[in-house]
Amino acid sequence: MNKKPSLFIPIALALTLGLAPYSPEPHIWGKIKWVLGGAEGMQPMDWFDLILHGAPWIYLIVAMVREFKRK
Repeated sequence: MNKKPSLFIPIALALTLGLAPYSPEPHIWGKIKWVLGGAEGMQPMDWFDLILHGAPWIYLIVAMVREFKRK
């Protein structure tokens, strides 16, 4: 039985862990803006937080590339 991998899990992770907390703006978006603004005052915990919230998005991108390469 050849089971085709689904994009459901990477999408679910990106939309939940990747965006949380959602208010007042997605956390990852705030971190990206901070880095693009020069990362002034970013502590090691902020960098870890960026990696933590960015990992589901990287996973989604890799899963999508693999999915489209197969087709």
